Order: sequence, then structure tokens, then C-alpha cells
Amino acid sequence: MKRLLLLMMLAVAFVAESDAQGWLKKLGQKAQDAAKRAVERKVEDKVERETDEAMDEVLDGKKKERSARPQREAADDAVGEDSPSIATSSDFKRGSVILFQDDVTAEKVGEFPSKWDMFQGTVETKTLGGVKAINLTDNAQVQPLIKEQGAYLPEEFTIEYDFYYWPTDNVPGNDGIGLNDMKMILAVTKDRSEYPGEGADGGDYTAFVLNHAVCTFSEHSYYFNGNKNGSFVYSFKKGWNHVALSFNKRALKVYFNDKRVVNLPRVNQPTWMCFQVPFEYKNMTFIRNVVIAKGAVELYDRNEQSMTAIEKAIAETGKFVTNNILFETGKATLKPESMAEIQKVADYMKKNPRARFEVQGHTDNQGSDKINDPLSQQRAEAVVKALANLGVDDFNLKAVGKGSHEPVADNKTEAGRAKNRRVEFIKK
Repeated sequence: MKRLLLLMMLAVAFVAESDAQGWLKKLGQKAQDAAKRAVERKVEDKVERETDEAMDEVLDGKKKERSARPQREAADDAVGEDSPSIATSSDFKRGSVILFQDDVTAEKVGEFPSKWDMFQGTVETKTLGGVKAINLTDNAQVQPLIKEQGAYLPEEFTIEYDFYYWPTDNVPGNDGIGLNDMKMILAVTKDRSEYPGEGADGGDYTAFVLNHAVCTFSEHSYYFNGNKNGSFVYSFKKGWNHVALSFNKRALKVYFNDKRVVNLPRVNQPTWMCFQVPFEYKNMTFIRNVVIAKGAVELYDRNEQSMTAIEKAIAETGKFVTNNILFETGKATLKPESMAEIQKVADYMKKNPRARFEVQGHTDNQGSDKINDPLSQQRAEAVVKALANLGVDDFNLKAVGKGSHEPVADNKTEAGRAKNRRVEFIKK
């Protein structure tokens, strides 16, 4: 391009220099050639310099435009991604024994999800952004399919699930109602064949009812112990959001995206749970990754009962899973706060000296397998060494690193990655 511009400028320059042609003819051939070369070099240098400056200005302008565009896009994306308005405690820990779990990945799209039962409405497995999820509409009322009759929620339990939030202003003609108005209901009845009702209508049939996004996406409410109620404000972000509930004999806590939003000191003992979606909007309400587990956030530190929880987990599932054994980032160095959990495991193992265990280290998917696989092995070995230092016979322990190959939660969220960073004690 510069060469083409140069030739064009030379042509213009030679026309402009027409008066100089007579002068050149008066010179001898050598002088004429020398002078002509000098003129050409001068014109060429000028054109080359001006062309470079013009091209640099154009290119610099394009570079500035390209560098500014991602910043504008990032700013646009930030609008609507509402930051959490609650900044309270994030002490949630999943129960150690899984009672029910469904991530929907094995379900067939278009069919009723096989791990669920329905009172009424329409429920189907669909895909949302390439991810399978359960779609509820037409006043759907569903509950986990538990084969055993009667109550199944223990004195201590946790419930978790993900749901997709759509901002109401994305739907033309909406009336300002939160399109994700879903209720999570904890019943107190033993008969699971009848819908327990909701809120004040549930009366004595419900222990706790959580209303998502009542009226607007940031206004939420709840009922407990029949007719008592409360409300709070929390701004969901567009996309998948995580909800978690912990019940410990009497205390109930609710977390939105790891931020505690409800903290009740005394709630009646629930017996079973269900979901209800009152609206008839199509393809709006989706849930997935539902997990019910035995165990809950502790009311206070009680080592003896916590050790009993380890016994129950191993007796019922053959393994004990914990997220409370922590390491320095990217290292196999145990954090000091991990020793309380390791001590509980050691107490159990010393009470059962003939039991053999595989100690598995698991990581999230941050980083490559080349890094995570050996790191998880080293972390498992560090736990074995810590148990041996506490008096456990390491002959009964085998350290195994699993890397990030066996996730139990979505690695796309920090909450999911935290759950995947775990240690499992598998009885052999």
C-alpha cells in the first residue's frame, strides 16, 4: 500500500515540477541524472514520511476502537448482573449422607423426570443453554420420588438446588410479577399423597415455605410454623442461582448464592418437601441439581455428636465426605483449621482399628489435569500422614488422588467448585 501511494505522489510531484524541466535540460547528462535522482529521493522521503504518519494515525485509531469495544461490552454485560445485596454469613455445609440427588443429566429431553412425583401441573425435562433442567409450569406441584412411605426428613438435613432467573423486563407485556415465583415447601404431615398447601393457606400442614421473587425479582418472603411470616430483599443475577437450606433440630437457615438470607432460631420439625410454581408462563421456571442430605450446619461445636455423624455416614453409605479439610491454594499443605475435622475422623478410626479406608483427594477443575492429578494425590497423602500422627494405623489407609475427574457439583460456580474440593474416606 505504501509503494502504491509513493508512485502516485511521485507522479503528482513530477507534474508540479514541470518548470524545473527546462532547467534540467540545460545541464549535462550526468548532472541531469544526478539532479533527477536528488529530486526523486527528496520527494520519496517526504511521501514516505507523510504516508507513514497517516497510516499510523489510522491504525492507532483502529487499535483504540478495538481496545475500547471490550470495555463497553463488559460494562453492558454488568448491567442486569445484580450484585448480591446481602452480605451475611456463609457457613453452609452440605449434610454428610445423601438421601436424594438429581442433576437431570441422565434424563431424556421432553419426558417427565424419572426421580420426581407430581400432584398437578406440567413438568418436563428440557435444555436451557445446552444444560438439562426440569421445567415447571401450569401451577406445577412436584416432590422427590421417595419410595418409602411417610416422613423421610431427619432431625438434621440440608436441601440444595439451582434455579434459573429471568429478569421480568425481558418478557413483553409482563405485569411486574416475578416470573420465577416458586415456592419450596417443608411439610409436617406424614401423608405425602396430598399437597400440603402453601403460606397461610398451608396452616398447620407446613413448617416452612420459601417464596422466591414475589412481585419483583428482589422481594422474597417466607412462612414458618403455620402462620408466622417474614420477608427479605435479595437481587438475583440473570442465569443460574443456587439456593441452600439447613435445618438442625430447630434452627433453620436459608442461603442464596452462599449468602445467608434467613436465620430462624426455632422452626417445627419438617417431614418431607415439595416445590410449587403458581404461574403458567411457558419455558420460564427451571430447576436442577437438587440434593437432600442428612446432617446440617451445627448449632455449636460438639465433637462427640459430629463423630457420631461420621459413624452414621459410613454405616449408611460406606463413606464419609467432607469439605472441611482445607489446603493452601495450589499446595498440599493442610490449613490449621483442618485439624478439628481430621481429629474427628481419627477418633472414629481408632474406635474401629480393623477398618480399612481409601482416602481420596478431589480438586475442582481450575488448572490442568497435569497439575490437579498429582496435587490431589499429595493432598490425600497429607491427610493420611496427619491421621497417622494422631495415632491411626496407616497400614489401614491408602491415599488416592482423583483430581477433578469426579465432580459432585457444577465447576462453573464458586459454590460448586468449593464442593468439589473435598476429601472422601471410602471404607474397604
